[in-house]
Amino acid sequence: MTHASLYRQSLEQPEVFWREQARAIPWYAFPETILSRNEAGLYRWYADGVLNTSYLALDHHVEEGRGDQLALIYDSPVTGTVEQFTYRELRDAVSRFAGLLRRQGLEKGDRVVIYMPMIPQTVIAMLACARLGAVHSVVFGGFAAHELAIRINDAKPRLLLTASAGKEVNRIIDYMQIVDHALAEAQHQPERVIVYQRPIRKVALREGRDLDWEALLAEAPPAEPVPVKATDPLYVLYTSGTTGQPKGIVRDNGGHAVALKFSMKYVYDVQPGDVYWAASDVGWVVGHSYIVYGPLIHGCTTVLYEGKPVKTPDPGAFWRVIQEYGVKTFFTAPTAFRAIRKEDPDGALLGKYDTSSLRYLFLAGERCDVSTLDWCRQLLQVPVIDHWWQTESGWPMLANMAGIELLPVKPGSAAKPVCGFDIQILDPKGEPVPAGTEGAVAVRLPLPPGCLPTLWGDPVRFIASYLSQFPGYYFSGDGGYKDEDGYVFITGRIDDIINVAGHRLSTAEMEEVVAAHPAVAECAVIGIYDELKGQIPVGLVVVKGGQQPDDRQLEREIVQAVRDTVGPVASFKRVIRVERLPKTRSGKILRKIIRAIADGRAYQMPSTIEDQTVLPELEQVLHPPPPSDT
Repeated sequence: MTHASLYRQSLEQPEVFWREQARAIPWYAFPETILSRNEAGLYRWYADGVLNTSYLALDHHVEEGRGDQLALIYDSPVTGTVEQFTYRELRDAVSRFAGLLRRQGLEKGDRVVIYMPMIPQTVIAMLACARLGAVHSVVFGGFAAHELAIRINDAKPRLLLTASAGKEVNRIIDYMQIVDHALAEAQHQPERVIVYQRPIRKVALREGRDLDWEALLAEAPPAEPVPVKATDPLYVLYTSGTTGQPKGIVRDNGGHAVALKFSMKYVYDVQPGDVYWAASDVGWVVGHSYIVYGPLIHGCTTVLYEGKPVKTPDPGAFWRVIQEYGVKTFFTAPTAFRAIRKEDPDGALLGKYDTSSLRYLFLAGERCDVSTLDWCRQLLQVPVIDHWWQTESGWPMLANMAGIELLPVKPGSAAKPVCGFDIQILDPKGEPVPAGTEGAVAVRLPLPPGCLPTLWGDPVRFIASYLSQFPGYYFSGDGGYKDEDGYVFITGRIDDIINVAGHRLSTAEMEEVVAAHPAVAECAVIGIYDELKGQIPVGLVVVKGGQQPDDRQLEREIVQAVRDTVGPVASFKRVIRVERLPKTRSGKILRKIIRAIADGRAYQMPSTIEDQTVLPELEQVLHPPPPSDT
């Protein structure tokens, strides 16, 4: 079997192909209808199939005689804690927590917002929701109260699950303070807040609203898995939208399970029993797919790491984890290795550890620069695979599919399309362009199983955001090109989403915060190249007439406002005051040109620009000449 033959089959006979892949998971009722369309004309997979994702991830393995195999390893260098759960122990913990949720009135289809750090209770909560057929929405713990409030309003959860605190390298994050502020802002109020008290910080609970996690758990009976339809939602995960309003990506149960099972075998080349580690956060899609659901559905041992690539305690942190647990396949973002390389440029700390268990390093979440890719290959002496996917897809769209065959690596490319993804490069009219020509990266419909079927509560926005630009295609929002061998090169976002250390963030949302400052008349927030994080946001502001604020004070106030509203994850630290911004004659700010100027890239003077003299002014501000020696 070759990549080309399997890929061709997936496109030419998609229903035959995905029926066969569906046989790899245990169903309560195997689907007779493989691919169909719903009343809105949107594609759905396995519409009449019945299953339970928590059962697939836990009970099934126990029933198959693997209950004593390790399922979850929790390693927290920031707290000095290690915990391990076998499949039987994790099943029992999830079953009891599901019983707790049921006692709180939670039923199939209800929503639960989970705002928690990287601790086992977070994974248990996710799987317990899945066990009852409830819909979880995990909110990344680095988001500020406003971001949490937006998601609460949209998901309308019955329950909010949280912890007393999170732990960073040298500080404790008060989660309850953030939750209090979020609920004060949110229009929707959950019925109860269930709080896990961490030893690092205990908090007072609000009477009538908050309940103690452990106290409830002590009285909870176990709960069995609830059968759900394949098309029922498993979770909603919010991703940045260009309007500043997050989009609730829906993931269904059936297609999700089939896709992840397929990807574990054919993309990541792991077998049941192997140790798989994705060094991400459960608040992001990587954490959902490849810390929690993918490895457990496939019967692997998954690592939950509450730490950093550096400073916990040093740049050898990753090598220690690989050695201690025998990690076979490791997945993280290129930013992590840029941080390691910065502190240990020769990789000297690797020599202290035995990483011979490692067979693959997978990189994703942001564009991988060639120098980082080469450094990792030379250091680790294993295949380093750059692959590309999105929150919307839920699993890889471009990859060197290690479980089939390893194709030659072309630095700068995430290799070829994964089975099921008919990826095309389109011109503005929606026509495929020749090899080597840049265009919009789109996927011909239908998308394979596991991809988003809609947006939570907003199918109209789903169609407008993803399907209307190029009829018959899903539009990824990225630009890129194919070479003559079919390798795809992703060149960056076409819209105003930036990628900060693997985290997709909306510049439009940051602009709303910057524009709210009383001294700011107009502004633009752009992502510029950063050696460590890939991109960082920078604000350009024009102050109101008659205002003469101190530039440093203005920057401090705006930076703090973005931190308070979006969160530290934005890495927003720089504000530049300018006299004016380049605009079209109709008044639209030319952000694409501003980005090109900031990155020192060539740009074409648009015919629609209002005043061409503003661009040289902007170049002087963003790239001032070096000081004279005289």
